[in-house]
Amino acid sequence: MVSRYFWLVFGFVATGCGIAGAVLPLVPTTPFLLLAAYAFARSSPRFHEWLVNHPRFGPLILNWQRHGSIAPRAKRLAMVVMAATLFSSVLLGASVRILMIQAVVLAGSAAFILTRPDGPAA
Repeated sequence: MVSRYFWLVFGFVATGCGIAGAVLPLVPTTPFLLLAAYAFARSSPRFHEWLVNHPRFGPLILNWQRHGSIAPRAKRLAMVVMAATLFSSVLLGASVRILMIQAVVLAGSAAFILTRPDGPAA
């Protein structure tokens, strides 16, 4: 019973973070929604169904669950946001050390995203 409540709370927190990521720059959306779907699958079939059937977020989750894929549009958007993040840091005068750390992390993230399949044609 405690486990179910843990996963339910975790699902709501992850959903909130995912929704925040949809409107805030630099905050990811998809990873949080994938975590929320995982948590709701272990705690609440009703909320899991709501999330995977959501018109905006559902396709991202289902693409990942069924095919391990990321839609080309989402890939492009992720690359633009990552480039804008690094460029913004340069403009804001971040130290070379911070820029190098950011560049390495963003390059690793970009490599992961770009090597995922595109998934089925819509």
